[in-house]
Amino acid sequence: MTGDVVAVGAGAAVLDAVAAGSGVATLDGVPSQAGRRASGAPEVEARRGIAVLEPVAVESLVDGSFAEGSFAGGVGGGAAGAGAAGVRDVRVRVWAGLRGLRPWRLLPSPTGTPFTFGYALILLATSLLAEHADPSLVSSLHQGSSTDVAHLADRPVFVLVASALWIAGGIASPYAIGFVLVLTALERRIGGVRTAGVFLLGHMVATLATEVPVGLSVLVGHLPGSSLHRLDYGISFGVAASVGALAGLLKPWLGWAVLAGFGWMLVTDLVAFTDPMTNWGHLLALAVGVATWPLLRGREVGGAAA
Repeated sequence: MTGDVVAVGAGAAVLDAVAAGSGVATLDGVPSQAGRRASGAPEVEARRGIAVLEPVAVESLVDGSFAEGSFAGGVGGGAAGAGAAGVRDVRVRVWAGLRGLRPWRLLPSPTGTPFTFGYALILLATSLLAEHADPSLVSSLHQGSSTDVAHLADRPVFVLVASALWIAGGIASPYAIGFVLVLTALERRIGGVRTAGVFLLGHMVATLATEVPVGLSVLVGHLPGSSLHRLDYGISFGVAASVGALAGLLKPWLGWAVLAGFGWMLVTDLVAFTDPMTNWGHLLALAVGVATWPLLRGREVGGAAA
């Protein structure tokens, strides 16, 4: 009997210490439900995913067990109680993590990512036009927006901007999906102005780097004159540069995984040799994005690290 009294006293002391540390009122060494409700601790702690003490009968202290839902399985509850508490703690943490997920942040919004949102609306409009308008009109618009050598020599600024208003392959293109996801993530980290700068830099540098050699090759006679009017438009160079820039703002293991996966896809396309000039442009645009890492790191919106 003396041993039982000692156990009760020890258990009460432990509960008093735990309850005092968490601001929970106690009565005879047992957490008081009324005290916890008055302090508002259960609600606050539950929102933080932290286990809280539940009311326990004094008899349960004597036989060394707590009722279901008690803290840490009870004083002297043994491995079974501790294991059950651990499982409950894991469940609480997983549930809190799931509740913290916000999948809608993967998509652009007019307030959170105005540049990506507005640009996506323009691309949606031009894609619907290309799909439903008269084919001759669409062909004329594409030709007028093409960044071929002839147009770049005549009106470079206009075609560099106009060519980025179309999606080669339409809204079902992988680059259309990549545009939405990648630019949304990038703009949430560095803001709309810098995101636009990365996109346009990759688009312009890769376009000029692939078209200027064509013009020189025609000039020396290595390519026919028709190459000066090669149709070239779309957002893929800008998206590739944005992927390269975003990779440097992610957690290292994730950033390198994104960079390796996307780079492998581009190399595979180049090896297939279906459109080598465009494929080289994609790799160059990706390198342009990577080259912006020193300028973008530490400049995340709100000063938060990615």
